[in-house]
Amino acid sequence: MATFLYEALNASGKTQKGQVEASTTEEAIQRIKGQGFFPTSVREQKQKAPGPAGGDGEEKKTKKKKELSFSFGKVKQKHLTTFTRQLSTLQDAGLPLLRSLQILEGQQKPGKLKNVLVDICEDVEGGSSLSEAMAKHPSAFNRLYTKMVAAGEVGGVLDIILQRLAEFMEKAQRLKRKIKGALVYPSVVVVVAIAIVTFIMWFIVPKFEEIFRDFGVALPLMTRYLIAFSNWVAGKNVGQSFPGGIVLLFAPLLLFIFFKLIRKAQVGRAATDTLILWTPVFGNLIRKTTTARFTRTLGTLISAGVPILEAVLITRDTSGNYVFEKALGKVHDSIREGEPFAEPLREAKVCDAIVVNMIDVGEETGDMDAMLLKIADNYDEEVDVAVAALVSLIEPMLVVFLGVIVGAIVVSMFLPLVSMIESLQGGNAV
Repeated sequence: MATFLYEALNASGKTQKGQVEASTTEEAIQRIKGQGFFPTSVREQKQKAPGPAGGDGEEKKTKKKKELSFSFGKVKQKHLTTFTRQLSTLQDAGLPLLRSLQILEGQQKPGKLKNVLVDICEDVEGGSSLSEAMAKHPSAFNRLYTKMVAAGEVGGVLDIILQRLAEFMEKAQRLKRKIKGALVYPSVVVVVAIAIVTFIMWFIVPKFEEIFRDFGVALPLMTRYLIAFSNWVAGKNVGQSFPGGIVLLFAPLLLFIFFKLIRKAQVGRAATDTLILWTPVFGNLIRKTTTARFTRTLGTLISAGVPILEAVLITRDTSGNYVFEKALGKVHDSIREGEPFAEPLREAKVCDAIVVNMIDVGEETGDMDAMLLKIADNYDEEVDVAVAALVSLIEPMLVVFLGVIVGAIVVSMFLPLVSMIESLQGGNAV
C-alpha cells in the first residue's frame, strides 16, 4: 500500500488537504470521493532513499539547471495556444507527460514560455503534478487553465481537456482579433486626421492670417474662432507656456493612459464598465462579446468536471467586466444556498432573456455545459454580424465627420477672401 497526498473540494467548495492509503491512484480517488470530497490533485508520496556517504544526495541538489534567457511580461496567448494544442496531441499519442513537456520545451525559441517550461519540467520530474507546476507561473497559466488541467489529471482525461482548452483559446483569440480589426481602421483615420488638422492649424492658417491683416479685411466670426484656435495650437497666445498642438497630437495617448489609471481603482472600473455597456452601438457589441466569453468559459469548466461553485468563481474572475462579475458573484451565492442558477442573472439584467431561458432549460435537463457552449456559439455568430455592422456604420460616420471639419476650415478661410475680392472689384470699378 502506498500513501497518496490529495487536495479536494468539500460540499461547500472549500479546499481540503489530506492523505489516504491505497494501492493505485484510481483506488485513492475512489476513497477520497467516498469521503464526500471532489479530488483536484492526487499524487503518490515519494519515499526519500538515503543517499550514500560521500554526499551523492548533495550532488543531486546542486544539479546544474538549464540556462534561462532574459524575458519579462506575460506569455503571448498565440504561443500558449500552440503549446496547448501540441501537448494535447502528444498526450493523445500516448507519450509520457514529462517526455512530452521536454520535447515541447526543446523546440521553443528563447523567451518567457521556454523559461516557464524549463521550470515545469523540473517540478514534474521532482514529483509535482502538472497543474501544481503550472500554478507557480500565473503570468503564463491563469487560474482557468490550471483548474482545467487539474480536473483532467484527476479524471485521467488530460489529453481531452487540453484539446478543449486549445479550442477554447483559439475561439477567444479569433473573437479578439475580429474586435481589434474593427477598431484599427477608425483609430488610424482619427490619428491621421488629428495630425493633418494640427499641421493646418500650425502652418497654413497663420499664413492666411497675415494676408488678412495686410489687407485689413473684416473677419467673420467663424474665421476669428479658427484663427484663435490656430494661435492656441501654435502657442502664440499671450501667457501660453507651450503649443497646444502638442496636447492635440498626444491627446489619444493621454486619454488612453487616463482611462487605464481610472480603471486601477475599483470605483473607476465599475463606473467605466457600466458606462461602456450602455454606450450606443459599442455597448451592445461589448455585451455580446462578454456573454460569449463567460458562457464558453463556464461551459468548458463544467464539461471538464470542475465543481459548479468553483467554475462560477473562475468564470467571474475571467469575465473581464465588472457588471458581469457582480452578477456571477450573485449566481455563486445563489447556488451555494441551493437556489437556481438562472434567477440571479435574470434579476441582474446583464444578459438577453434568451440566454437566461436557455440556461434555465439546461439546468432543468442537467445538460448545462452543452447549453452554455451552444449559447457561446450563437453569440460568436452575433458578434461577427455586429462587428460587420459596426465597420459599415463607422466608415460613413468618419467620412461625414472629416468632411464637416475640412468644410468648416475651408469656409472659414475663404469667406474673408471673398470680401477681399469684392472690395478690390469695387475699387477697380471706381
